[in-house]
Amino acid sequence: MDPRQRNLLSMAAVLVLAALAWWQFWPPGEKITQGLDIQGGLSVILTAVETPETPVTDDVMDRAELIVRNRVDRLGASEVTIQRQGSDSILVQLPGIANAQEALDALGSTGQLEIRDVVSSDPTTGEVVLGEVLLTGDVITAASIGTNPQTNEIEVNVTFDSEGAAAWSEITGARIGQQIAIVLDGNIESAPVVRDRITGGQTTISGNFTPEEARRLKTVLETGALPVSLEFSESRVVGPTLGQDSLRKGVFAALAGLGLVALYLAAYYRGFGVASWFALSIFGSLFLGVLSLLSNFGWFALSLPGIAGIVLTIGLAADSEILMIERFKEEVRGGKTYRSAARHGTRHAIGTSLDADLVTFVSALMLYTFAIGPVRGFALTLMLGLAIDILNMVFWSRSVIITLAETVVPRVPWLFGVKGGGADA
Repeated sequence: MDPRQRNLLSMAAVLVLAALAWWQFWPPGEKITQGLDIQGGLSVILTAVETPETPVTDDVMDRAELIVRNRVDRLGASEVTIQRQGSDSILVQLPGIANAQEALDALGSTGQLEIRDVVSSDPTTGEVVLGEVLLTGDVITAASIGTNPQTNEIEVNVTFDSEGAAAWSEITGARIGQQIAIVLDGNIESAPVVRDRITGGQTTISGNFTPEEARRLKTVLETGALPVSLEFSESRVVGPTLGQDSLRKGVFAALAGLGLVALYLAAYYRGFGVASWFALSIFGSLFLGVLSLLSNFGWFALSLPGIAGIVLTIGLAADSEILMIERFKEEVRGGKTYRSAARHGTRHAIGTSLDADLVTFVSALMLYTFAIGPVRGFALTLMLGLAIDILNMVFWSRSVIITLAETVVPRVPWLFGVKGGGADA
């Protein structure tokens, strides 16, 4: 294929990708997930309480972290951050959570379900004296929310495994006409009278639940009991108003910086500077498209440190454009033709940028690997920006500079800030 055709094909492919990126990320406020510090939400630190019966070990904390993660998943929150802090704490960040109190209740609940005998009960006072534990929540395999068709009360339907089903059948068969209590974390959720033997491994918990209480109970039952008690050592609700104000300021800073860079490029590099505007627009489009794609898979949430990483990579992308232009002008001053200067100069510029970007990329990778919290968002956007910058240089900027050098620059070299340059063969 002719080199000129190859350059045109490369630019056309990039334009198609940029158009797809716009389709992917527009409108960005809806397509790119916002982090806790932008859209608001809940941030808590859960600290394990050690007792003589349950010492806090790595295995215990691993189990607690897994259960907390499962509960958070069932709360419907997206882009959550769950990380170990020290040896006995877990950091949980829930961006955009609708009901903070419901989340706190579900996260802090020990989740110990017991089915117990009832020794005696007083309907007048509601006092219930509990007997021995007949069954625990370890045998529960699933839970769902339903409605009693006769009373319209919300109920939680529980399914047992084979061992639990057999035990439940035996328990109910031996206690027809008697009360049993369903107890969660020491609180009696309901104390029904057994009417018949219950087979099939299913039962129902009723207790005048609100929809939020039923969802919390379902979440706790599905994920099992925590191996230790977790206390809230820190709980913070971030308001969306403050977050959105920070977002506006961050976006304004990014646009203001980009505007100043664009003015500098046009004033100093003239035609090549204007061409760089398009290169930076392509860079920004591809960047936002990738962020939107990652958000779609639940792998990214934009935070304020992430915005800082984006702003930094815009500067790096502008620096790459300047390097390519300067190398081209240097080759022209050395006596090469415009075509030869464009081909050799851009190739050397890409090699230099690749070396510099690789060092920065490795530093960002280490930061992403070992850092915690929002700092990882900064490292991730920095790595993505570096990768997109290199691709943009190879497939767009180089092709544009070579095409201009072969067509427009020889006619009006002053418009591009160059002179000299031998005639192309």
